[in-house]
Amino acid sequence: MSLIHGLHFHNLKGDLLGGLTAAVVALPLALAFGVSSGAGAIAGLYGAIFVGLFAALFGGTPSQVSGPTGPMTVVMASVFTQFVALDPQSGPLYAFTVVILGGLLQMSFGLLKLGKYVTLVPFPVISGFMTGIGIIIILLQLGPMFGVPASASAGESLQQIPNYLTHADPAALLLGGVTLAVVIFCPKKLAVVVPPTLLALVLGTVIYQLFHGDTDLAIIGHIPTGLPELLLPRFSLDILSDMLFAALMLAVLGSIDSLLTSLVADNMTKTQHDSDRELIGQGIGNMVAGLFGGLPGAGATMRTVVNIKAGGKTPLAGSVHAIVLVFVILGAAPLAENIPHAVLAGILIKVGLDIIDWRFLMRLHRAPLFVACLMLLVLVLTVMVDLVTAVFAGVFIANVVTVKRLADNQLDSIRVIDSHAGNDEGLTKRERRLLAETQGRVILYQFDGPVSYAAAKGLSGKLQGRRPHDALLLDFSRVPLIDVSTALAIEDMIIEAQELGRDVHMIGLNPIVKDILSRLKILGLIPVSFCHESRSKALETAYALVFRDELN
Repeated sequence: MSLIHGLHFHNLKGDLLGGLTAAVVALPLALAFGVSSGAGAIAGLYGAIFVGLFAALFGGTPSQVSGPTGPMTVVMASVFTQFVALDPQSGPLYAFTVVILGGLLQMSFGLLKLGKYVTLVPFPVISGFMTGIGIIIILLQLGPMFGVPASASAGESLQQIPNYLTHADPAALLLGGVTLAVVIFCPKKLAVVVPPTLLALVLGTVIYQLFHGDTDLAIIGHIPTGLPELLLPRFSLDILSDMLFAALMLAVLGSIDSLLTSLVADNMTKTQHDSDRELIGQGIGNMVAGLFGGLPGAGATMRTVVNIKAGGKTPLAGSVHAIVLVFVILGAAPLAENIPHAVLAGILIKVGLDIIDWRFLMRLHRAPLFVACLMLLVLVLTVMVDLVTAVFAGVFIANVVTVKRLADNQLDSIRVIDSHAGNDEGLTKRERRLLAETQGRVILYQFDGPVSYAAAKGLSGKLQGRRPHDALLLDFSRVPLIDVSTALAIEDMIIEAQELGRDVHMIGLNPIVKDILSRLKILGLIPVSFCHESRSKALETAYALVFRDELN
């Protein structure tokens, strides 16, 4: 396995152009995300550089461009606010230590090969939390859009809407409105030449410089030039649990965000990404970003799409994107100091609108009731509680319902056959005759395929309403495997039958099923002579035992 996945120099021109174009798109977004997070515009640029560079070099999606994203910034803003409120002096260090821990967790996800499971999150859950994130971004930018300080949370922003309306600054509203109009209505032909976000940023700033007069709008302010300093991690036992939870939130969200973007890249390039390697690369990028005071990031869909359309195909494009931003910091940072917050708010509101899953929302009334309710539940939890709680709750509920449905299907496929088998096509003529001769005193359970724990717990219910019987035959001929939970449920079924004085026979145990039952000492509950290779032999034995008095 090569150190840099997918790196070659056969597409040098395309990668250089793709990286340059992605950097142009990333610049205004990095500034906006940095200001929105509370860590400052420079933190957004540092995050774009370090996450963009290391995720490209060590990730598993060659054409992907990474950096600060809307979802990651939402979490980072909450983290930064939380720890600065606890300790104004050391709070920023705690926040960036959380970024480092989040990166380490992402790396561990990749090393444990959990990447393939991240993309198994049910669609209603993904739709709900992405829509929730979009709404959070919009709500958090309402304050700057109206020219007043931003609220600390989405809930607080909702409560402050009347205050925003009564204390709105007309100049801020004008700048924010112009910016939002440019990014939404920019002609496609112009957007091919100049990214709408960059055009809106420049236009909004120029308007402010020309006409600001005596207005006192909030602007980015001083942006340090030069390379960042190394920030050593700082821990406190009093808040360690809070730091770990915040790191887990960043790691989970960053993993989902990145791998969803990887799927978009795969679809455009007709390639296949390496999920686990991608998580390792993203983890390294976030860890380094935290060490140098940068925002956490993930695979950025907009920048990745722009890169691919411009010709970028290999990690070289993502690296070029990061290097271009380094030169911006070294020479052009002072040019961004007078950008008004209202302009950045207009850009981020468009980001929030793009994140909302409009395609599914427009069809929500046509979706099954459970799917619609699950999506809305995750959305509300995302906005009002936090992202990890929303995702975990959504996945848990979705999985419980899925397991229940699978169990119902498995139970329906399990046949309980007695002397009235008639022309049952699953049995041979001889087996049907033997069952008929048992006069209902022998019951055959025929399993079909894997048996889950939930289905196994409902097995005894299949016997309800049937006449009393003397022998129970469990046919595992079509069962490829069972798990421990299923085996224990079968044990309960055997014990229950034996307590009622019934013989229990097992048929067609393959080595895997037999091994599980033997390890748990369940097979020892029945005599060896009651384990059969075929149904016919089992029926003969059961018949002989049930009617032994009559036969004698």
